[in-house]
Amino acid sequence: MRKPKLAYSKAAQKPGAHHAPPTEDDFEIYASYQVNAAGLYIGTLKVVRKTDGRLLFPFAGAPVIGPFPTRQEARVAADTYGSRIVAGDISNPEA
Repeated sequence: MRKPKLAYSKAAQKPGAHHAPPTEDDFEIYASYQVNAAGLYIGTLKVVRKTDGRLLFPFAGAPVIGPFPTRQEARVAADTYGSRIVAGDISNPEA
């Protein structure tokens, strides 16, 4: 038997709870790569804000990361781009 989904997040259920400013630990960055039809490597990225589960990247119209000649370059580029997204969200968080 499956557990029913919560209608509201746990943070929203605690009125008056004090929220600390976000830190890099509040985000999860998943960086990897894929090979395209030309045999080059494209970086893949997923950035999630752990405090509310919001997916920050990818989004509709998100840029393609690459192509790169090696898988390591694609993965590093994706990780660097993810770090920039996290830094931007920390400095200017969106609701």
